[in-house]
Amino acid sequence: MTPDSDILIDRRRLARRLALWRIVAIVALAAVAVVAVGRFDTITGRDHLARVTIDGIIVDDPDIVAALAEVAEDSRVKALIVRIDSPGGTFVGGETLYRALREVAEGKPVVAVLGTVATSAAYMAAVATDRIFARQGTITGSIGVMMQTADMTGLLDKLGISAEAIKSGPLKAAPSPLEPLTDEVRAATQAIVDDMHALFTDMVAERRGFDAARARRLADGRVYSGRQALEHDLIDAIGGEAEARAWLVAERGLPEGLPVSDVDTEPEFGEWFPGVRSLTRNMLLSERLTLDGLISVWHLGSR
Repeated sequence: MTPDSDILIDRRRLARRLALWRIVAIVALAAVAVVAVGRFDTITGRDHLARVTIDGIIVDDPDIVAALAEVAEDSRVKALIVRIDSPGGTFVGGETLYRALREVAEGKPVVAVLGTVATSAAYMAAVATDRIFARQGTITGSIGVMMQTADMTGLLDKLGISAEAIKSGPLKAAPSPLEPLTDEVRAATQAIVDDMHALFTDMVAERRGFDAARARRLADGRVYSGRQALEHDLIDAIGGEAEARAWLVAERGLPEGLPVSDVDTEPEFGEWFPGVRSLTRNMLLSERLTLDGLISVWHLGSR
């Protein structure tokens, strides 16, 4: 047998082995997929509880809104558990989430379980639910709105740099760090902050059953521990998901032992670029600095 024949035979043997391993791999992947689909159908194909997790900085997210709309329409979902661990985010993000959760609550019970932090826009989302549970050490509240700017004109003067903007009116693109904060700009900015704060306070008053005076007193921007929040009726009970599920059984008549299915709020497969862009942005720049518009967020040491 010639050397070329030996090489040819070895190549054929290698090709057969590779083909065999490819078949084994495909069968294994198919088996995993069948198991996964079977498990998914076992839960979502019958009555169950849905669970959505709200964490990180809250922004206006169409994917979460769409997922909650599906929960609202699914008759097999008997209640929604909302796990919240977030310092807040944009006002519109919190408002949109609030409205989406209220849509779900019109047809089925919705309970919130607060984690380490649930402040500002995150608390706005929490008050949309039927009952709020928190740990004793949960940081919550921070009912308020802010718009931040900085006056860099003094620094620019020292550097010999002058900034000039040609604009249609004195309130266009104001406040701006490139020009002094005038009384007119301050008043206009304060007016919009006050308006959004009133909207936030009204949400809390309506959902927590407060009169206007009590709501304003509690909505001065301070944070509360879980124990303090319970004392002020900003939450309903100390506890976690187990206590939330027990409440659903005792007060809403749900059967015990319903399985829980996590709501998928991620974009469809293939829509990966926004996620990569967001991850890269967060690595290079604080998330708080990328928030546009009015924000309702709390962070230790923030001003």
